[in-house]
Formats: sequence, structure tokens, C-alpha cells
Amino acid sequence: MVVGIIGESCTGKSMLAEKLRVLLNAEVYTGKDYLRLAKNEDMAKKIFQNKMSEATFELPVIYVVSEKEHLELLPEKAYRILVTAELDTIKERFAGRMHGKLPAPVADMLERKHGCFDSEKYDIHVKSGESDLDEICLSVQNAVKAITGQSIY
Repeated sequence: MVVGIIGESCTGKSMLAEKLRVLLNAEVYTGKDYLRLAKNEDMAKKIFQNKMSEATFELPVIYVVSEKEHLELLPEKAYRILVTAELDTIKERFAGRMHGKLPAPVADMLERKHGCFDSEKYDIHVKSGESDLDEICLSVQNAVKAITGQSIY
């Protein structure tokens, strides 16, 4: 089973991925992490896509996507979680990553990209700051169980 966590930077995808990693005992890949699987990008993509096609309930893969071009790597049948946040929240979190100051070009980039995943297909929508992550994780666990027909012990 593959779980795709999709959204802009600083929306809470990594926090959700970590909670799901523990709950589902999954392997997590973020962005271009797949590049560590081989020396060249094309081979790494093939290995990664094969790994995802072989993912099962017992050995799930979580793929955290924050760039639109990486959506093509998600299998069609992946369980997709869209994670969104208000633009002000994203800017505040991003500024925290940059030691409290958000340069104008970065702010402009965040504004341009805001909402870029909103029209993508998803199975569940997590609104950062509004959704309870523990409840979301249990919902995802139950959905994965239903999709795969497996028991969770």
C-alpha cells in the first residue's frame, strides 16, 4: 500500500508522515529521496516506482510530495492525503525555518505556489491547524485496512 501525502511546503506533511510511519510501520520517502536508490536519476525512479508497486499492507510506503512534478511518481491507486494550510500560516512556518525572516522573493514564491495542489485528486483533506492528526491517522489506518482487506493488530 502506498500513501501519498501531498501539499505545499510548511503545511504539516512531515509531521503527519512521521505519525503514520509509526502507526503503519511504513517506510517514508520525501521529494527526491528516491535518488539514493541508484546512481542515476532514471534508474532511481524505476527502482522507486517498483518499490511502490510492491508495497503491501505489511510493508507500506509513504511518499511525501511538495513539488507537482513528483505527483507522477505516485501510483494511481495510492491513498492520497492533501494537506493544506492558510498562506499566513505557511509564511510564518517558513520564516521560522529561515531564522525568523522571510525574504520578499521567498514570500512571492510562496504566494505564487499557494493552492497549487488544491485541484489534485485526494482521498482525505487535512487542514493544518484545524484537523486532529491523531484522528486523521486513525482514519487513514482504517481506510488502508479497508482497501487492503487486512486486519490491524
